Amino acid sequence: MLERLNDAIDVLEAALARGEEPDLSRAYRVSGTSEHHFRRMFASLAGMPISVYVRRRRLTLAARDVVDGDMSLLDVAVRHGYGSTEAFNRAFRSVHGVTAGQARREDTRLVSQPRISFQLVVEGSTSMQYRIVRKEGFSIVGRKTRVPLVHVGPNDAIVEFERSLDPEVRAVVSSLSDQEPHGAVAVTDAVDDSRAEGTELDYWHAAATWASAPEGLDTLEVPAGTWVVFTTSGRYPEAMQNMWRDAYGDWFPSNPWRTRPGPEMLRTTFVDEGHAEAELWLPVEADGSPE
Repeated sequence: MLERLNDAIDVLEAALARGEEPDLSRAYRVSGTSEHHFRRMFASLAGMPISVYVRRRRLTLAARDVVDGDMSLLDVAVRHGYGSTEAFNRAFRSVHGVTAGQARREDTRLVSQPRISFQLVVEGSTSMQYRIVRKEGFSIVGRKTRVPLVHVGPNDAIVEFERSLDPEVRAVVSSLSDQEPHGAVAVTDAVDDSRAEGTELDYWHAAATWASAPEGLDTLEVPAGTWVVFTTSGRYPEAMQNMWRDAYGDWFPSNPWRTRPGPEMLRTTFVDEGHAEAELWLPVEADGSPE
């Protein structure tokens, strides 16, 4: 998997070096996986969406031409895919903090985005406990809200939402649980493929069930499919957030599975103050062969 990701990066870099718009669809094909999985893998491993990486690399290469001074700024802008010096200057400032004109006239510090290369680091890695589960279709029933994605530390929007839930609603949701993952679960859905910090997603306090939804609760129908289930224990929420990171950074590159569209479910049981045990359910399919 990592070799194929690096081959996809080669495709993007070759286009950028020629001053062309990278063909992302070709990169997906070279990676040997779906666009959905490629975008999620890239964002999780690189720490940024593929679109941000391409923009930063384009403007890193453009900075060389700006400082070199052999081309007019309009020619530099056009060479790197911008239709005007105004659009180029806006993009240039967003990365380097100054306009291209300032960078050419002044002794200015610029920002460089290195070329990314994915490598599997074995030293210091930890074993991951997981199982593969095939589930029939079911429903997610509960209350939902729209929140920003937070990679590290508490998500204040989720904390506020959970605190706002009436105890009676919590009891009703818990009583609906009739299958794994048991009890009330935190569900994330409609997540942007970039997984960029601050992008919005649907967050649910809900139960996995075959029961009909009581009045006043939301429902999300989930079709039959395969899931990978990871387990962990440790400090909350860091251990749970690290489980997501390790799934995309360690497990997927080393196993013949890829993510597919669908909700992600997290069941958390608090052991004592600040510590918890958790199960993370991610929808998957065999890598290279659709379900």
